[in-house]
Amino acid sequence: MKVLLAEDEKRMNRALCEIMRQEGYEVTSVDNGEDALDEIESGVYDLIVLDVMMPGMNGFQVAKKARAGGIRTPILMLTAKSELDDKVEGLDSGADDYLTKPFMTKELLARLRALSRRNLPTNDGSLSFEDLTLDVKNALLKCKNGQSVRLGEKELHILEYLIANGGQVLTREQIALKVWGYDSDSEYNNVEVYMSFVRKKLAFVESGCEIKALRGIGYELRCRDVS
Repeated sequence: MKVLLAEDEKRMNRALCEIMRQEGYEVTSVDNGEDALDEIESGVYDLIVLDVMMPGMNGFQVAKKARAGGIRTPILMLTAKSELDDKVEGLDSGADDYLTKPFMTKELLARLRALSRRNLPTNDGSLSFEDLTLDVKNALLKCKNGQSVRLGEKELHILEYLIANGGQVLTREQIALKVWGYDSDSEYNNVEVYMSFVRKKLAFVESGCEIKALRGIGYELRCRDVS
């Protein structure tokens, strides 16, 4: 699996390259935003790891330009900033996940594994998981049995996030940030409310998938026969 690492701090760059190569990743590294964007636009990478603070063009800008150019490759954003606004800006710029420095090696590798399993959109912009297909453009959820149902805006965004990460656990914070753009107790409550709405839509189309709530952790979209 080919990984692009964009990190301007030389010691961190070398250390991350070594860690990922030991895990079997084929790593190319750059130390500035312009070179990162040039590499990304080649379209040869399976995963992208972007540091936020880089000379020339920061990670947020690189991610925005990559997404605007049609690049769908999963992006993990590395940031020394833990403030909520920075997490939101990273997700809004097109990153799929973020990791705050300092971080443990195990967590970095776990995030990379999760992103490598991420379901990417097809050429028509739809997403699929098991018997489900999500037509994002038309906000339509379809099941292989022929049933379909129209989705509200928040239902669409929640299902888009769940299907893109099917089979993986997403925390309530991740979902709140991705769908509402910020974190608060009221948004956490909204996550639970809208999960109930989305479950009803899955039941309506008679899907074999379910949204499993993991107490104190988050939610996972999976097959009903998973034990």
